[in-house]
Amino acid sequence: MKPPYATGLITDERDFAGLAPAWDRLYRRCATATPFQSHAWLHSWWLSYGTPGRLRLLVVRDGAELVAVAPLMAVRRPVPALVPLGGAISDYADVLVDDGHGERAVTALTEALAAAARTALIDFREVRPGGAVEQVYERWRGPRRRVGDSMCLELPALPMDELVARLPSAKAQRVRAKLRKLTALGVERHAVRPDEVDAALHRLLDLHRLQWQGRKVTGEHLRPRFCEHLVRSVGPMVRSGNAVVTEFRLDDDVVAVDLTLLSHRLAGGYLYGAHPRLRERKADVAVMLLDACAEHTRDGGRAALSLLRGDEPYKHHWRPEPVVNQRLLLARRRTAPLLSAVVCDVAARRRGKELLLRWERRKEHAGDGGT
Repeated sequence: MKPPYATGLITDERDFAGLAPAWDRLYRRCATATPFQSHAWLHSWWLSYGTPGRLRLLVVRDGAELVAVAPLMAVRRPVPALVPLGGAISDYADVLVDDGHGERAVTALTEALAAAARTALIDFREVRPGGAVEQVYERWRGPRRRVGDSMCLELPALPMDELVARLPSAKAQRVRAKLRKLTALGVERHAVRPDEVDAALHRLLDLHRLQWQGRKVTGEHLRPRFCEHLVRSVGPMVRSGNAVVTEFRLDDDVVAVDLTLLSHRLAGGYLYGAHPRLRERKADVAVMLLDACAEHTRDGGRAALSLLRGDEPYKHHWRPEPVVNQRLLLARRRTAPLLSAVVCDVAARRRGKELLLRWERRKEHAGDGGT
């Protein structure tokens, strides 16, 4: 009979740092992992965004080897809860489970989570459908609820010419013309070497700030802690094959930089910066970026080219499939009231958004009727 797995709780960030080699091996053995579960991303995020004393890493070991990890932190508001590391700047959250250890590892992790949830709700937001934590959800013996979270849009992992062929003929012709325009302008691209990544990311953020100047932008992307996190995490991810930084040059000047994150099953364009000069030259930046991102789906067996979170209209031009992230709520009997409170809050917020949308539509309709 096989000996039971050992479970543990890690709360010291130095121990978190020391897990990197074993964590990276586990990451490679978990097919559902996204780049946002890599050690480089999560440890860097903790250094920039974590609160001392709140780290809660649940680990499952087979001897000295990690076979499952739940990267969590404790929060007190709006209710006491254990939530995934990665926060709002990470598009997906999940646990890691060794595919070769399957049910035994999931069972051990589920039991460890139940023990950790004595006085707190476990609140897993932004779980991509099919994520490893869904196996925990299925085995959970206490109160549980699943609600929809953010919308992501996904394309099949196809080369650019095949993505274009999926479009209606008139739209496909326009995209091909835009690709020819990029070639005629002389826009060149190259993947940045690991030793060039830090400088390229600083250029990316400078260009990102420039392109959004005077317009509404995600404020977090302009803050020093985000820059520190990105520079600290992406270099190791490029070296391990979990990220690619691409620079675009026009007349020998870097006019755009793109960061694409990679995992077993998907490639996702995370962030870019583009000089206004490109638009002045009639270059279609969205086409340029998607062309580069699609290049990373040619090999590696990836199934999806993710446009990540957000339902922006320009993404729908490519006929993507909507994929709704899940929010998985797990409680013990004593913490069931916390679960009910969160579910009620989710329903109230959703209803509020629906009412606001209806009001805006009525206002637009009334305005149209008065002209």
